[in-house]
Amino acid sequence: MKYQILGSPAVPDMPWQEKPADCGDIPVWRYTENPIIGRNPIPGVARVFNSAVAPYGDGFIGVFRGEQKDGISFIYLGRSADGIHWNFQKEKIHFQDEAGKEFMPRYAYDPRLVRIDSTYYLIWCQDFYGAAIGIAKTEDFKVFTRLENPFLPFNRNAVLFPRKIGGTYRLLSRPSDNGHTPFGDVYISESPDLLYWGRHRHVMGTSPEWWESLKIGGGAAPIETSEGWLLFYHGVTGTCNGFVYSIGGALLDPEEPSRVLARCSTYLLTPEQWYEERGFVPNVCFPCATIHDAETGRIAIYYGAADSYVALAFTTLDEIIDYIRAHSIVRESDSEPGRR
Repeated sequence: MKYQILGSPAVPDMPWQEKPADCGDIPVWRYTENPIIGRNPIPGVARVFNSAVAPYGDGFIGVFRGEQKDGISFIYLGRSADGIHWNFQKEKIHFQDEAGKEFMPRYAYDPRLVRIDSTYYLIWCQDFYGAAIGIAKTEDFKVFTRLENPFLPFNRNAVLFPRKIGGTYRLLSRPSDNGHTPFGDVYISESPDLLYWGRHRHVMGTSPEWWESLKIGGGAAPIETSEGWLLFYHGVTGTCNGFVYSIGGALLDPEEPSRVLARCSTYLLTPEQWYEERGFVPNVCFPCATIHDAETGRIAIYYGAADSYVALAFTTLDEIIDYIRAHSIVRESDSEPGRR
């Protein structure tokens, strides 16, 4: 490998499928057995999508957006031996506050899952007098302790970095409004303790490129590499038939991740298959997690499809970094780490 994945262990049994001969020029290819999670996977839950997974024990664990048959989303726990076939806990995850008292959100959707040292952190969108960010922690996936809300409303798409940088935690997010957010840039914030957040900096904005001209938002937790933080994010455009969500890629500075080193001008994955084009919300590819192996450079991308399914795609570290750099357009607003 030309490049290295840093700070992550080897995951030799991760989901993987070799690149097909007819993949084309974009270095991301879909799992041929997609979608890996279909409709009605849990009693009382109509759809699972926009969900996150992580290696755990001898297999994998996941936190899943389960939209119940009353239309309300909560987070459900799932376990898998291979990262593809999942067994779900029938009851939604119940949270407690730091005093041990039950502290459930009114709803919870689009979770991310990040391990820092021996603790796993869940980050999701919830109601706090409007759309806002929720954070909880667990060490055993039995007790989930909610932390204080990091930001005021309105905010969505929060993604925590998998380690401290310069002694502080870093969190990507997209400030929004209380509707469907017909705008959106990505910002980064710092905290010494996951309680008090500040030093907010702009990271990336929308671009003239058609596929991300309306809004963008964080996706999977950034992957630390020898070339910087590799970020898979979502970009949105508007059409006469509604929004289209695609997956993009960028490299952020390793020590100052508000600075964009490279940003791909083309999408990496856009709705083309039936499970991405047809569903409750058509034309959506929404990344929420990756599994990556430091030994081989293999990367599996978990993404929500059409707000109805969970699907898998694959790439390699060498291919994706080379592609992002070869197709990079870094704009002035993407490279001003001191601006405030």
